Amino acid sequence: MNVFISHSWAYSGHYDRLAEWIFDEVWSVNNQRIYFANTSVPRDNPIHFAPNDAALQSAIYERIINSHVVVIPTGMYANHSKWIGKEIAGAKYYGRPIVAVDPWAQKRASSVVVDAADEAVGWNKQSIINAVWRLGNGR
Repeated sequence: MNVFISHSWAYSGHYDRLAEWIFDEVWSVNNQRIYFANTSVPRDNPIHFAPNDAALQSAIYERIINSHVVVIPTGMYANHSKWIGKEIAGAKYYGRPIVAVDPWAQKRASSVVVDAADEAVGWNKQSIINAVWRLGNGR
């Protein structure tokens, strides 16, 4: 299953932990190993230097169309992120479900992310994996 994790590199700790939980751990359902592939934008991707908003949107949408589910931390930085707005729009455009994740000890959640989410979960890896698996499989 392909998973796109939204992120702001200025707050990369949330992304790093989510990626570790989703991609680096061994997960199974009914004793069958499940694999999650990372379709997120890498830190060194040229998308960071997109010449305009249309090019940025196109590059983000290319990642999202190849994803089964989009995971977005609900940090307040999301309210001010041009990228996260485009990621939410891309997920909606391509019919990709969104899992909103409240980072541990987060006092406030971004209403932009929460309102767009198909499911919201806390900062717990099993809850996150369950939501990703359920939504990514259309259940």
